[in-house]
Amino acid sequence: MVTDSSGAELFCSNCGYVLKEQIVDTGREWRAFSSEEANQRAHTGAPSSLALHDMGLSTVIGRDNKDASGKLLPAAMRTQIERLRTWDGRSQVHGSAERNRRQAFSELNLLVGKLNVNSLIVEKAAYIYRRALERGLIRGRSISGMIAASLYASCRDSEIPRTLKDLALISNIKKKELARCYRLLFKELDLRVPVVDPIKCLARIVSKAGIQERTKRRAVEILRRTIETNGSAGKGPMGLAASALYVACVMENDSITQKDLAEAAGVTEVTIRNRYKGLKAALKI
Repeated sequence: MVTDSSGAELFCSNCGYVLKEQIVDTGREWRAFSSEEANQRAHTGAPSSLALHDMGLSTVIGRDNKDASGKLLPAAMRTQIERLRTWDGRSQVHGSAERNRRQAFSELNLLVGKLNVNSLIVEKAAYIYRRALERGLIRGRSISGMIAASLYASCRDSEIPRTLKDLALISNIKKKELARCYRLLFKELDLRVPVVDPIKCLARIVSKAGIQERTKRRAVEILRRTIETNGSAGKGPMGLAASALYVACVMENDSITQKDLAEAAGVTEVTIRNRYKGLKAALKI
């Protein structure tokens, strides 16, 4: 039995009878489909993604300037192929919705690089934006604001401690406009996002303020007791976490001011003072 890899056939060497056709080549692939996957060679090409305007399923003319046998193309043919590449890139965008997705997802990549979140958050944000585009919610509104609001909704859905202020800062959009876009998505798309756990906000504040580990553990205990007694209902998670840290610092004799904690948490000193009084009264500290 002889395997013909070029024809994907298995045939007999004596009589030429073909036993199998279109055999899948399981050998090593010596081709990378993108610069990001240079060390991950595969038969199937680049993976599809919702964060690409065409989901990564469109055809692309390669840049190798070689024919099927690996020989370099002549100069006249290279000029023609370059012209075909140009028109192939232009023809991939059809209609206003496709152009909208292309601009939105390019901005999404910029936001993700600044926010430092994983690919799962990016896929969820792209899915939310696609749903909003199908429902016609983007018409008459800012693409930048809606894609930033989709990213914030994705972070909320995955319980990632990112605030509206963080998104407004990196996207150069006013917090009021971003909140308006998020409320629209929340209402029209019927999103069900969980309540942010204030305990998950502690690590961020601790790292910025330089607080010791034992103080952080005491703050976790305070927040758990607060959640058990329903003392966290209606309170901002970042402000509540900062106030619990301030209570823990007082109990552990760590010298830190309310101003430093407020800057690390992105809240005001008044918020910390009010939450501090509420925690002392609720937990009888």
